[in-house]
Amino acid sequence: MKFTEKDIQQIKSKNLTAKKVNAQIQLFKTGVPFVNLKDAANIGNGILKFSETEKKEAIAFFEKKRNHKTMLKFVPASGAATRMFKFLFQFIQEYDGDEESINSYINRNKASELSLFLVGVEKFPFYTEVLSKVKKRIPNFNTLSQDKKKLEFIKTILETDKLNYGFYPKGLLPFHQYKDHVSTAFEEHLFEAALYASSNNEADLHFTISEIHKDIFDEEFKRIEEIVEAKTNTKFNISFSYQCQSTDTIAVTPKNDAFREDNDDLLFRPSGHGALLNNLNKLDADIIFIKNIDNIVVSKYEREVAESKKMLGGLLMKLQDQAFVYLEKLEENNLSEKELITIAEFLKNELHVVINIEFEKYSKTYQIEYLKEKLNRPIRVCGMVKNEGEPGGGPFWVKDESGNVSLQIVESAQIDKKNKTQKKILKNATHFNPVDLVCGIKNYKGEKFDLNQYVDPKTAFITMKTKTGKDLKALELPGLWNGSMAHWNTIFVEVPLITFNPVKTVTDLLKAAHQINE
Repeated sequence: MKFTEKDIQQIKSKNLTAKKVNAQIQLFKTGVPFVNLKDAANIGNGILKFSETEKKEAIAFFEKKRNHKTMLKFVPASGAATRMFKFLFQFIQEYDGDEESINSYINRNKASELSLFLVGVEKFPFYTEVLSKVKKRIPNFNTLSQDKKKLEFIKTILETDKLNYGFYPKGLLPFHQYKDHVSTAFEEHLFEAALYASSNNEADLHFTISEIHKDIFDEEFKRIEEIVEAKTNTKFNISFSYQCQSTDTIAVTPKNDAFREDNDDLLFRPSGHGALLNNLNKLDADIIFIKNIDNIVVSKYEREVAESKKMLGGLLMKLQDQAFVYLEKLEENNLSEKELITIAEFLKNELHVVINIEFEKYSKTYQIEYLKEKLNRPIRVCGMVKNEGEPGGGPFWVKDESGNVSLQIVESAQIDKKNKTQKKILKNATHFNPVDLVCGIKNYKGEKFDLNQYVDPKTAFITMKTKTGKDLKALELPGLWNGSMAHWNTIFVEVPLITFNPVKTVTDLLKAAHQINE
């Protein structure tokens, strides 16, 4: 489409080009193709399950190597807590205390989450703070009816002139109530990092956050730094980055025309967690652990979680060491046929790379080139948990347009559920992606890979949204652990359920992994 001079200036201000924006509009028109599932990955077919002995061996290997590697924990943490309180926002908007009781409202709306919230209210880590605030605000609070007390309590949590929790980043909300203090998810990530993402008693953590929250993250770190360092005997190096505006994508109308705001500006939107590949690509470490901000546990479960992470890290280091040995041999160009077959078998059996059936017919020169290209890639070891009905992505064998088959993490939105074969494969999935990754982003010479070279751009997402009551289509870049890592070498390993404890809604904080006395 043709852009006005004003449009061009707006596009340039985002470090984008008219060509790139037009390519995005074209993608809306052609549509994003569904992925082609070949099979569900499960135990023995793409997912490893470690015995207790194998787990101990991997952990021992990790412990032996950890102080010789630079390590970093990468935590996507830009989300505000608004969605956590969605049902409470809805309640204060809809509820009229003059017309009905809260119990009646719950029954009429089948508001089971609100019911759970009110039953467990005293177990929330913010209970004491909210109660104190509401009593200061309403001196006669104790004389109010039970329903009025509950309503004022919820208003104190959410309203902008009160605690305003919906504005807060998830990472800085009160998450866990200990005997002598309340901790945030941000603080828990530091304690966890000391156990597995540290070397030589130093831990580097990188959080991707919204720029507006930078000051409050800094304040929180200042508040807890000395305490956490003393308790863990670890020095913490914390860094932050923001999602680049150049990763924003244009929004379009349902008819695929550029969506315009009331002042005639083009509408650009953040492009999902795939945009964070840009942030990850700027980091420098031998081993990078990736874990979402809300997926943490109270201290009594931390060691079990850390053991699982060390197991994944040990496997990554072992596979990487072997891959590097083979790459150095391939560089010499004088391998025997037997050695080339050994390397091909390593790719197939250890890295789950599907080798071309014509491989043995290739010339020796091309065999060497082929093996080098398959081996010399970023590598990720991904924890997978048994599927307990959680929404989201999972591990699959996927066939691309060229007929290449590889292991991928696929979101359900990428699958054509109208296709019986694809639907059946989806139904056969046994595991779920908890976003539990350990990544090697350097090659055998110690140089960083350019991670942008390993993305499958066709795995973007198109979603329906609204703006000021008008429908629009939004484009999300290939997900960070989906299409953004499509051409990495990928290993899936089953990990225990205790490693997956996200807080999608505030009532998740009532689950055992977030309660100190359960």
